[in-house]
Amino acid sequence: MTDGFAMKVAKAVAGTGPMCAGIDPSADLLGAWGLPDTPDGLRAFGLACVEAFAGVVPVVKPQVAFFERMGSGGMAALEEVLAAARSAGLLAIADAKRGDIGSTMAAYASAWLDPASPLVADALTVMPYMGLGALQPALDLAAAGGRGVIVVTRSSNPEGRSLQTAVTAAGPSVEDQLLAEVAALNSGGLPVPGTVGVVIGATLEPSAFDLSGLGGVVLAPGFGVQGGTTETVRTLFAGCAPGTVLPSASRSLLSTGPDVGTLRDSAALECEALRTALG
Repeated sequence: MTDGFAMKVAKAVAGTGPMCAGIDPSADLLGAWGLPDTPDGLRAFGLACVEAFAGVVPVVKPQVAFFERMGSGGMAALEEVLAAARSAGLLAIADAKRGDIGSTMAAYASAWLDPASPLVADALTVMPYMGLGALQPALDLAAAGGRGVIVVTRSSNPEGRSLQTAVTAAGPSVEDQLLAEVAALNSGGLPVPGTVGVVIGATLEPSAFDLSGLGGVVLAPGFGVQGGTTETVRTLFAGCAPGTVLPSASRSLLSTGPDVGTLRDSAALECEALRTALG
């Protein structure tokens, strides 16, 4: 049986340290790097990131929206960036936040998790608010290929907190119920353990759910510009198994480009600091 996504991440983290490097070619960052806000600029930005991060961080996370806004040219650039990441030995999370039902969800799953797709990634971020069960086509396809589905669960944006902390009829908060459902999937609800991960903001206080029982990867955005630090990461994820937590840095890291060597050095320093924090 192929390794599940959580096992792949743990092995990659053991080699480099626990960090996910964002690839976010916004118009502002492209301008700061001296690149045009065009598909060619997206391609150059993404490929430079892959060159800088290969062998230094375990996982990269292209933000799909920044490529999608350029239409077919932007998506072609994203295909090249994902292919380059695979060739460089980097795990790639497509940050697309998809979520739907039935055949539509199956089509999203095919686009991002089918090895025959030009957009295939190692994992896909998804939105669970049509019910976690609606994501089943993505869960099944991910498990079959040793890939991952990462469920947005506890985001740090203020707009999301009132919904995520709302109390369900059964008693727990929405976010804690989602975490419990993910843990159940990882402990026998799917054929490959560790298929399902979660997004938990690195700037939040711990919730009632014990993350040590999650059984999957935790993607933790907010490290850097949004205020997450090595200390907040250490505190929030203290009970998590080694190799399961991926603090994510994007703007704070990418602002050190465009020089590939400088970007690589910045990533290495941040990754080593997080290795120390998370043990």
